[in-house]
Amino acid sequence: MFTNNFMKFAASGALVAIFAAASGAQQVPPVLQPPGNEQLVLQVHAKGDQIYSCKTEGQQAGWTLKAPDAQLFDKDGKAFGKHSAGPSWEASDGSRVVGKAAANAPSPDPDSIAWLLVKVVSHEGEGMLTRITSIQRINTKGGKAPASGCDAAHAGQEVRVPYSADYLFLAPK
Repeated sequence: MFTNNFMKFAASGALVAIFAAASGAQQVPPVLQPPGNEQLVLQVHAKGDQIYSCKTEGQQAGWTLKAPDAQLFDKDGKAFGKHSAGPSWEASDGSRVVGKAAANAPSPDPDSIAWLLVKVVSHEGEGMLTRITSIQRINTKGGKAPASGCDAAHAGQEVRVPYSADYLFLAPK
C-alpha cells in the first residue's frame, strides 16, 4: 500500500516537473508563497509601463518608481481591468483592491523587475476582486528603472519603461 501510494505521488510529481520544464514555467520562490489558507481564484496578464521619476537628494540622484500603468487581460486575452498607482488593481466590474508589498524575489530574468507577494490592504466595490487577500506578481518581462540618465539636470523628469507580468489573485479557501 505504502509503495503504491508513494509511486503515485512520485509519478504525479514527475509529471508536474516535466510539464513545468516543457512549458518554460519558472517556479515561484518560497518567500513569495501565499498563506496556506488561500487559493488561486484568478490570473491575469498585465501589459503596460512602470513609470519612474528622477529624484535628487543632495549629491544623490536616482530613478524612483512612481506608479505602474498597465492594462489587465484574462486568460482569453479579453480586457479585464487596469493596474495603477497604489498599487491598485481594478476590474472592469468596478471592484478594486489596493495592496502593499509583503515580499519580493529577483526575477529569473535579470533585465526584469522583481517578482512580488502583495497583501491587500483595502477593497472598494463589489465584484471579481471583493474576496482577494493576496496577489503574486510573477513572470515579469522588462520594467526595470534605467541604469543612467538621472542627475540634477534631469530632476523631476519621468520615464516609462515597458513591462509585462502575470498577476495571480488569491482568496481564502
